[in-house]
Amino acid sequence: MEARAGAGPRRAGGGLGAAGPTSGSRATRTPAAPWARFSAWLECVCVVTFDLELGQALELVYPSGFQLTDKEKSSICYLSFPDSHSGCLGDTQFSFRMRQCGGQRSPWHADDRPYNGGAPVALQREPAHYLGYVYFRQVKDSSVRRGYFQKSLVLVSRLPFVRLFQSLLSLIAPEYFDKLAPCLEAVCNEIDQWPAPMPGQTLNLPVMGVVIQVRIPSRVDKLESKPPKPCDQENLLPAPVVLSSVHELDLFRCFQPVLTHVQTLWELMLLGEPLVVLAPSPDVSSEMVLALTSCLQPLKFCCDFRPYFTIHDSEFKELTTRTQAPPNVVLGVTNPFFIKTLQHWPHVLRIGEPKMSGDLPKQVKLKKPSRLKTLDTKPGLYTSYTAHLHRDKSLLKRLLKGVQKKRSWDVQSALLRRHLLELTQSFIIPLEHYMASLMPLQKSITPWKTPPQIRPFRQEDFLRSLEHAGPQLTCILKGDWLGLYRRFFKSPHFDGWYRQRHKEMAQRLEALHLEAICEANIETWMQDKSEVEVVDLVLKLREKLVRAQSHQLPVKEVTLQRAQLYIETVIGSLPNDLQAVLCPP
Repeated sequence: MEARAGAGPRRAGGGLGAAGPTSGSRATRTPAAPWARFSAWLECVCVVTFDLELGQALELVYPSGFQLTDKEKSSICYLSFPDSHSGCLGDTQFSFRMRQCGGQRSPWHADDRPYNGGAPVALQREPAHYLGYVYFRQVKDSSVRRGYFQKSLVLVSRLPFVRLFQSLLSLIAPEYFDKLAPCLEAVCNEIDQWPAPMPGQTLNLPVMGVVIQVRIPSRVDKLESKPPKPCDQENLLPAPVVLSSVHELDLFRCFQPVLTHVQTLWELMLLGEPLVVLAPSPDVSSEMVLALTSCLQPLKFCCDFRPYFTIHDSEFKELTTRTQAPPNVVLGVTNPFFIKTLQHWPHVLRIGEPKMSGDLPKQVKLKKPSRLKTLDTKPGLYTSYTAHLHRDKSLLKRLLKGVQKKRSWDVQSALLRRHLLELTQSFIIPLEHYMASLMPLQKSITPWKTPPQIRPFRQEDFLRSLEHAGPQLTCILKGDWLGLYRRFFKSPHFDGWYRQRHKEMAQRLEALHLEAICEANIETWMQDKSEVEVVDLVLKLREKLVRAQSHQLPVKEVTLQRAQLYIETVIGSLPNDLQAVLCPP
């Protein structure tokens, strides 16, 4: 790893910030070894402690070469500790999401394209935000002046693998709190040996004497809620810890207090409505926000969301201003002060302490926002929104029956996830069908003409098509589907979905055009063409080839080989001086 300007000479492993001398494991790394494998999973690891004079303070960042701006450091400090209202004793795990503030990226940073190209859109790397996965410990300690040991270990990543990183923290953090710096450096060196996350692959990830086995989801996966089958276990000692998912939460546990309103909440998420989740602690708030934003899959959640947000956040004023309409964001908070600050928000979900009894907890009630006045506001969904679709009573009956029969929460979660998946698919399939009809016919794509344009999306034409090809074909739910689509057209999710689909269709069109060129007889075409036209073809073919080879065009390998052969054939027909220009030595 090269030293940054002004940083002075530094060995490859990087130091542990303010932690003082570190273990000798660094010496085993070669000076040229970058943190490429580590950065395929994590940006950095932070330790935040409580200082009597400074409050929350960043004790160390590892690798030390990773640069955070002062604003990012401040955000990590505040977001890594529960606020004073939570009263979290013992160990607590939660997560947060914060905006990147520019600054120089790591010199070892990985290229996102190979992973993003194969990953489901909802699981692609965050381009402009960091995700923080926190393990916070607060225990009585008479040796500390305040009487408490308070420290957080934070994994900072751009991957939304909440399940994997929480499992990783539950292995690392207890050990780190006992052994401190050397343990953390050893773990980071182990992560730097992991294979990169490649969609569709099952990976064995060794850490601290344990092997975590995970499967990285792919965009070509069948959408279902079955855990992956363990594989390659016979050669592994000890036997691996198999995670059924890298990202899925226990949806039934998260939604337990709001099961009667799951469909209303699904609609609010679909429409990108501003929503505040006021919870008793950061773990409850972050899990509820992540559960809500995941219930649109396979759609990507295109709005902003903050699983845990505090009044100290640098974006507090921006997100809570009354001078403009509330932004399209789902905000997880624990400080009751937010009830007063965000009274003008249209939807507030107040949830109480989680109940771990065998019965279904008391369901929150729908309440008018005008009743949201006091800091001791009771649990409820405070909104004036009226759902467009009728409630699916059969789902609630099946879930209640599962509770009575003591059905496992995994099965309950799978049932709930399937219901939400089918609901989203029923809503999206008519849009997909209509969008596909806007694609030019393949027979209209000819090799030597610019391919025809994708026809524009006309909302009224689409709404008329619903009469014979609407969601009623795949969904039994009745209601005002038309009204839901009309509101969806105004939401960030329609814009995000349309842009993604249009981009994919444009790439497909370009790929079909390249295939048409490669299937044509290029020598016949060249017979009556000027040198300018032939050179123009070479340049255009090269451009298409570069785009195709960088995973931007869905073309077969044989087409790429044929295009390269065509370029060589065309260049070979040109005079020597032009050949020298097009193929410099």
